[in-house]
Amino acid sequence: MNLRLTCSFFCEMILRFVNKLKSFSADERFAEIFKGSVFSLGSRVIATLLSLITSILVARLYGAEVVGVLAIINAFLTLVTIFTVLGTGTSILRLIPEHVAKFSVSSAYHIYRKVQYLVTGVSLVSGALFIAVSGIVADKLFGKSHLSSYFALAAGFVVFKALADLGTQAVRGLRLIRTFAIMQVLPQAAMLLFLLVSIVLCNCPEAPVYAQLGAFAPVAVSGIWIMEHSFRCRMAPMDTVHPVSVREVLSISTPMLMTASMQFFIGQTGVVLLGVFRSEAEVGYYSIAVKLATLTTFILQAVNSMAAPKFSELFHSGRIDDLFYVANKTANLIFWVSVPVLFGLILFGKAILYFLFGPEFIIAYPALLVLILGQFVSCIAGSCGNLMNMAGHQLALRNIIVVSSLTNIFLNFFLIPSFGIIGAAVTATICTVFINIRLLLFIKGKYGRTTGFLPLLNYLNSLWLRTKK
Repeated sequence: MNLRLTCSFFCEMILRFVNKLKSFSADERFAEIFKGSVFSLGSRVIATLLSLITSILVARLYGAEVVGVLAIINAFLTLVTIFTVLGTGTSILRLIPEHVAKFSVSSAYHIYRKVQYLVTGVSLVSGALFIAVSGIVADKLFGKSHLSSYFALAAGFVVFKALADLGTQAVRGLRLIRTFAIMQVLPQAAMLLFLLVSIVLCNCPEAPVYAQLGAFAPVAVSGIWIMEHSFRCRMAPMDTVHPVSVREVLSISTPMLMTASMQFFIGQTGVVLLGVFRSEAEVGYYSIAVKLATLTTFILQAVNSMAAPKFSELFHSGRIDDLFYVANKTANLIFWVSVPVLFGLILFGKAILYFLFGPEFIIAYPALLVLILGQFVSCIAGSCGNLMNMAGHQLALRNIIVVSSLTNIFLNFFLIPSFGIIGAAVTATICTVFINIRLLLFIKGKYGRTTGFLPLLNYLNSLWLRTKK
């Protein structure tokens, strides 16, 4: 009897889920984002699977220490790249659809090329600088002088990482859905391919690091070629070009740079400070917990990849009602697709850690549960950060992120030395919850409505209204 009830419950849930997806597809005002999100989500799923396969290979063949080293190098490279891209990855996502809507494709192309030259120059200078100080970073910051050669090598690939990130965002700005899907899969596919080749040819302990860094080059080159081809196919000789100076671009990008850098600190400070205070193995355990807990991030990013340019178009066209309609539908979609994944991780997370990564990684399960709570809050909050960036509230977003990142650093310094990966997970969750609640309150205060999807609150509110009647 219990089995029959359980089966009936799951069948009802699946049917409801399918009906929800059909309603998203049938909604004319949301169909473009939904169909684009399906492509993007499919590519994110493939990229995530490739990333998991790579992580499993590294964990099984090289152990937790090498997983930790790879996480530290990735954190270092991500931080350097944030400051070399200068926030233009987000601003270009806003400026390209804005200029296409107001002026022409040629106008958007001129902005893209200007930003591309700027990022290339800054990346080359920054890379050279960090190659020179790699020994100091490894010895003084991390207390691990044996990592200096890895940091120097990573600094040499900064220009490729920066151009790869810029190209991916520019593709989103032009709303090239299928191309963006390919760009999402390419980094993980290239890394897995390079890792397999390295295992066959030499199987040296440094192979995962070489594979990770080498993957950025084909992505960067592909992004440059794709954008050149895509823009030139759309431009016309009589297009109106609205000139925008580097200073104007940076005035928009700088708050976004601050936001991106602070988001890095929130996401990666745990990894960095675990690398400072604890062993490489603990970094490896935590990085796997983060990778599993943030599986729903690819859902959020997949939907946002289509929603952000649409937000910019609707806001700059003065269609505020449509903007919030799309934002609410976006949050609804994120919730229904993400929550089953999170519950699956709660139920089967320990088994996944044991069978895929090895018995030693079970120690990461409690941290995984804590991180899942933060991801759940992100799911119900929707695309609030993207809406603020696209609607010109980047300064307010920056301020909220700065407060949260400073809190993140303080809590990590306080908790990690004593509690290790649990302290890092608690800190990350506290800051994630704070950011999302604060953003929702800001949007509510500014527009009198919110982007979140709160089914439980909506249900309780409907019950309350019924009792009043």
